[in-house]
Amino acid sequence: MSKRPEVTLVQLHYFVAAAERLSMTAAAQDFFVAQSAVSAAIGQLEQQVGVQLFIRQRSKGLILTAAGLQFLGDVRALLLSLDGALDAARGFDNQVRGTLRIACFVTLAPFMLPSLIARCRAVHPYLDIAVEEVDAEGGREALRTGRAELLLGYDFALGEDVARETVVQVPPHVILPPDHPLTKGKQVFLRELSTEKFILLDLPYSRDYFLRVLSSAGLEPDIRHRSGSYETVRSLVAHGHGFSILNQRPAHDLTYDGHPVTALPIADAVPSLPVVVASLRGVRQSARARAVSTVIREVALRTVSMPRPATTDGRGDH
Repeated sequence: MSKRPEVTLVQLHYFVAAAERLSMTAAAQDFFVAQSAVSAAIGQLEQQVGVQLFIRQRSKGLILTAAGLQFLGDVRALLLSLDGALDAARGFDNQVRGTLRIACFVTLAPFMLPSLIARCRAVHPYLDIAVEEVDAEGGREALRTGRAELLLGYDFALGEDVARETVVQVPPHVILPPDHPLTKGKQVFLRELSTEKFILLDLPYSRDYFLRVLSSAGLEPDIRHRSGSYETVRSLVAHGHGFSILNQRPAHDLTYDGHPVTALPIADAVPSLPVVVASLRGVRQSARARAVSTVIREVALRTVSMPRPATTDGRGDH
């Protein structure tokens, strides 16, 4: 039987820091040690595990090898499990502690993150939340590389290696300039917009969803503008450049530049978007992740069920 490598926690922590920063020098600064200490520890780690973890580029930093990338995910999972064991051992006061890293889909972040962090601070005062805002592909990568233990996002092609739970279904709605003739109604059939220009929220997978909503009603939209910014889309609509379809709705109908839009429910039977809390399948969730998952469910339900804003003409929510 071959001898098990004598790997230390210090080596693993240095390795993760160097992998995150792609720099031995930056990792050393994080730990207030000499760069030579980090370099030597990682060199010993590579010898002990028998693989090259980094490609060293002179004056250009580090590149993770394929083995290094796989090892990074495994080490992060190991350190999370260790943190969970330590928390359980000292958790006689039933308080979760430490830092939880979560990834959040960029268009959900302004609607849910502030309430989520505030609620976590209230019920788990010893817990810190570190957030990375991501698109769909970034969310999957954050889970698979261990940069995040939880993902709060839409159920966009997460893959079989990601376990997820739907916390709420968010229906789409149409937004129009407030002086548009269709705003006189309480809802809109998509076919009524067949001659209108379309403003597309152009993010990976989101764009496919919005186009699928339109095609379900037999529409091939005439796309006038595309934007990866939720607020840019709303502002373009407010200025009369077309209509759009979105899911999350702000607490008021004004854009950043003070112009209003009108939101209308869609009368057609169209697919809602599932908002999910996700984690990497097969990795045991820490107590921190379980606690925050519970808070996410509460915040998601409250966000979707909150009262809709009154429109500028005083008729209330359409």
